Amino acid sequence: MRTGYHCGLMATTSFRNVALIAHVDHGKTTLVDAMLSATDVFAAHEKHVDRVMDSNDQERERGITILAKAASIIWKGTKINIVDTPGHADFGGEVERALELVDGVLLLVDAAEGPMPQTRYVLSKALGRHIPTVVIINKVDRGDARAEEVADEIYELFFDLDASDHHIEFPIISAIAREGRSVAGIGMPAADADLAPILDAVLETIPATSGNAAAPLQAIVTNLDASDYLGRLAIGRVVQGTLKAGDQIALCQNTDEPPVRRRLTQLMGFEGLGREDVDERVAGDLFIVAGFPDVEIGDTLADPTDPQPLPRLTVDEPVLRMTFGVNTSPLAGVSGKFLTSRQIRDRLEKEVLGNVSIKIENTASPEIIEVAGRGELQLAVLIESMRREGFELQVSRPQVIIKEIDGVRHEPVEQATVDIPEEYVGIVTQAAAPRKGRVLDIRAGATGRTILTISAPARGLLGFRSLLMTATRGTALINQRHEGWMPWAGELPHRTGGAMSADRIGVSTGFALDNLQKRGEMFIGPVTDVYEGMIIGESTRNEEMVVNVTKGKQLTNIRTHSTDDAIKLKPHKVMTLELAIEWISDDELVEVTPDAIRVRKRHLSESDRKRARKQAS
Repeated sequence: MRTGYHCGLMATTSFRNVALIAHVDHGKTTLVDAMLSATDVFAAHEKHVDRVMDSNDQERERGITILAKAASIIWKGTKINIVDTPGHADFGGEVERALELVDGVLLLVDAAEGPMPQTRYVLSKALGRHIPTVVIINKVDRGDARAEEVADEIYELFFDLDASDHHIEFPIISAIAREGRSVAGIGMPAADADLAPILDAVLETIPATSGNAAAPLQAIVTNLDASDYLGRLAIGRVVQGTLKAGDQIALCQNTDEPPVRRRLTQLMGFEGLGREDVDERVAGDLFIVAGFPDVEIGDTLADPTDPQPLPRLTVDEPVLRMTFGVNTSPLAGVSGKFLTSRQIRDRLEKEVLGNVSIKIENTASPEIIEVAGRGELQLAVLIESMRREGFELQVSRPQVIIKEIDGVRHEPVEQATVDIPEEYVGIVTQAAAPRKGRVLDIRAGATGRTILTISAPARGLLGFRSLLMTATRGTALINQRHEGWMPWAGELPHRTGGAMSADRIGVSTGFALDNLQKRGEMFIGPVTDVYEGMIIGESTRNEEMVVNVTKGKQLTNIRTHSTDDAIKLKPHKVMTLELAIEWISDDELVEVTPDAIRVRKRHLSESDRKRARKQAS
């Protein structure tokens, strides 16, 4: 064990609570891995898993952090609670909640890419809370690293965000997080270097947690979890006073009702990667408590003799909305376990309790619920989670939330940062133009790549991610963030082709698909269950085609060379969840089940669709 590194249960004299913030893929989770490994949090018998903090299945599959999570290490007798936060703007609510737990941040910036849009977003949130920063320039071993220029760009970013003088006096550490090496200042860490410069900078720059342990209790709840044995768990920070297991506690909620008083049945703290039962948590430390089944994010745990609530958490409002409804297709119930509107509503209400940036509202139909969120990715992650849990539902195309400002209709505007090989720059700019996108900046990225910054209405960027991935053969990287509001931009193009929908229930045949593929692109292959109103492809013409996809080849005694040619089907387009919700129009839905993603018409019968169009016109 290296000098100064201690883990486990040794006594600590103080706490440091620090969050890691950065743009997507700049190395936050990798740095946490290195810190945990360097301080011997991984026991000798434990297998070291890369990106150990990304424990959610979708986090590991998508290569991103979705949920903010905490761990702790001991350095020179001081306990450091580390909160790993998401880099995607869609999960900004997680960042804002994480910042309520900490007294400072580690800002990671890629040594080649420099500050990116999400760097600006997360840093602005940290500066808004007036907490100090330690800057880490990561990946200094890259061949295209430009650490000195990046340091200047970081200073410029602080100035742009109107940072106070004391905020600009931050230490800079150069690091190679995946190798666990760092050095103070701008430079290349030595071959035998470790993370001591970073950990020392945390102790020197981030203040010890404040709060009087002898004062009346006030603790803020910033997150929720659940246990099969303990029920709902509240996670947060003790602001002042001392939280003790077995004590009577008052729960202050955002209602006119008097505080609820209950006994604290179990109290836990973060120890390494795990949670351990503790007798008490003093002012400044993080906690996990059981015994309050109705606790919500933003509530205060207070002294029962004088319950004083803390200010509730506030986060940016959602900008996109879509509907979640009961699956009404003929194939409903084939693979799902949770099918009813009550089960869907209960699941969404549970999500809202733990996710402050998701909102739900009732609609005219009890079978349909409106869900609002920060962006497409956040909503897609929620739908995918429900699908994996066994839910069946049908969802609509995302719509932007409209605001009236000075009597004028406004819509959200977003800024997209696109990192692409330089040969695709023309394709991206041409794709952005009809979507009312403006190119704000073009600069060189990593070797052979270019970074474009585009501003466009949020509506215009729906489906933009999938379009870029196709156009650049999967080489594009795109990140979006909410930039504000703009006057309604008018009609925007969506898709060029019309829906090709089945006219009957049955099973698709290769013979029928062979004939239909000449008239458009197929979404299904042969031997696929279909039903009337299910969309099986996109036609080349901008109008709906109603087709028989179950038609088989007629059997006769006549044989000719032309009729007996083998059927040659092109590979069909696989409709992923993200692609499907971006592709559909307002009169269409995505059917989501544990084993299938299908697109369909709202009205399955062709006669019903004609009647609906007539009423609309």
